[in-house]
Amino acid sequence: MFLDESVDFIIGRLSGHTISLSTPPSQQQIAAWKSQIQILQNKLARIPSAHIAFEYVIPRMGKRVDVVVLYNGRVFVLEFKVGEQRYPMAALEQALDYALDLKNFHEQSHDRDIIPILVATQGHEILADYSARYEDGVFHPFKCNGENYLDSIWVLNETHGDYMPHVDVQAWLDSMYRPTPTIVEAAQALYEGHQVEDITRPEAEMPNLTRTANEINAVISAAKKNHSKAICFITGVPGSGKTLAGLNIACKRSITEDGDHAVFLSGNGPLVKVLQEALARDKVRLDELAGKKLRISEARTQTKAFIQNIHNFRDEFISSENAPVERVVVFDEAQRAWDKHKTSRFMADRKGIPDFDKSEPEFLIGVMDRIDDWAVIVCLIGGGQEINTGEAGLSEWFDALKKKYSSWSVYVSDRLKDRVYTNGEKIYDGLNPENLHIRDDLHLAVTVRSFRAERLSDFVGHLLDGNREMAAQLIEQMKGEYPIVVTRNIDTARKWLLEQKRGSESIGIIASSGGDRLRPYGVDVRRSIDPALWFLNDAEDVRSSDFLEDIGTEFDVQGLELDWICVAWDANLRRVGDDWEYYSFKGTKWQNVNKEVAQRYLLNSYRVLLTRARQGVVLFVPPGNKDDGTRLPEFYNGCYDYLVSNGVVEI
Repeated sequence: MFLDESVDFIIGRLSGHTISLSTPPSQQQIAAWKSQIQILQNKLARIPSAHIAFEYVIPRMGKRVDVVVLYNGRVFVLEFKVGEQRYPMAALEQALDYALDLKNFHEQSHDRDIIPILVATQGHEILADYSARYEDGVFHPFKCNGENYLDSIWVLNETHGDYMPHVDVQAWLDSMYRPTPTIVEAAQALYEGHQVEDITRPEAEMPNLTRTANEINAVISAAKKNHSKAICFITGVPGSGKTLAGLNIACKRSITEDGDHAVFLSGNGPLVKVLQEALARDKVRLDELAGKKLRISEARTQTKAFIQNIHNFRDEFISSENAPVERVVVFDEAQRAWDKHKTSRFMADRKGIPDFDKSEPEFLIGVMDRIDDWAVIVCLIGGGQEINTGEAGLSEWFDALKKKYSSWSVYVSDRLKDRVYTNGEKIYDGLNPENLHIRDDLHLAVTVRSFRAERLSDFVGHLLDGNREMAAQLIEQMKGEYPIVVTRNIDTARKWLLEQKRGSESIGIIASSGGDRLRPYGVDVRRSIDPALWFLNDAEDVRSSDFLEDIGTEFDVQGLELDWICVAWDANLRRVGDDWEYYSFKGTKWQNVNKEVAQRYLLNSYRVLLTRARQGVVLFVPPGNKDDGTRLPEFYNGCYDYLVSNGVVEI
């Protein structure tokens, strides 16, 4: 029993546990444990029926809660700051984050009150507000010192005398933990050596990341064994973890015992910058905890070897006939690779190569084909994600395989034929049927982006396709899980975001890059952002998304996500009757967009914007201004009415 054990015995048990996790405790950590144990043993005798857990692991966050106390059916999350006299905001936020993580992802904690408590052991006494709790049963963090923390636990249980089910302690400790990490959190966890199974929700009945990873590993093993070359296409619904699957492959294959190398390549510049910077910052933090000193510049150099911009990789082999050292290459958002026209024009204008006549996919396959023995390309394909002129979709990849690299084995899921990926093209025609392999597990059908957004991608698809009845049904099903609201007032939208945010949850405003007439409302899409600062810096930084000042566009946010988002909707995409109308702003007026491919890019840009929020979204549709010919109310009213008719709630 905890109260009867010696401090040294408990520290020995804790030290043995952390050593088993490959993280030997520092002397500073041991001293903190000693203080915590003494404080707890001095007080907890008053509630002998309580149960206590030290260093409870939060897998998604890669961190451990100092102490969890289970008492009277409730979960108390204690974050200790030994010797601290103040109650730092960052520490309060951390305690709340732990509580939210348990509430959202820990099965045995879903229906329980969760009370985060910051224990600044030398802090002054602050009267707790026992009524301050959110609708889901998570309380606002308490500020306690080493003497009165137990009083808060005791009084809360007296104040909230409502019945809470008894906690089966062993069941709580063994409970399923089903996290949905952001892509940044996932990349950090994988880079630290965690398994993909540890950071995703198991969905036994559906194709999932683990089965997809196993399928890719089988392809790699076969290519290696048969001294052959193969290309795999991974498809999936928005938020299903395609990028996570690619990062998992690259991490596990980055350097193997046989000296094989892998690299994650993306043409999505903002995604690359954010992931490189996030991994570098996290590596510096982890080294500091381990007593090492690593400069951020050195950490950035290391992460750039693992995640690279696809265009840098391409440029390296334009003037060289050498083969790459990487035998496994993951191309993120491969449907956005450049077609022959855009690649040729770029090579002539920027590289001084006037006779370059290959598409980007043809050139990239050719680079990997230089490797002797075996090689594997993994292409991550997002449906309806092409948002820029010259992005080839799938056709250029398959044209190259048919015409130049017919000996390569091609692995796909049968879903690759869906119109959302092919735009109706018969991409398999002309392939050697002996080299075409259909594998169901190469399609990711379940979103892992958000525990609340299971149906979001379907809703957005029906909304943009004009399927009003299906969209309304889905938004009704999402009520209470994933709020989607609309307003005509940008200040109301900002206020809504701030009201939703808890702990370190992220918020931000995004808009179409063509939303030039949002500027009168303080939404300036022409002012560029630094994606790494926008996504990673805290709310006090004016450059961060949380500050609600700088605006992200579809090019900044594709492949990334925030918790709560405002999508500002401009008159470049209008709803007139039962159809969309497409416009671009040139000079002083709106002009029709008539080309089908340009219309598709514009619609896809809103598809990207509408699927960036993990927990909820507020849509801002301007009221317009009858005295401004570029912002007439009729440009916006049809869209607002259409959203409301699809079940979007007005605020």
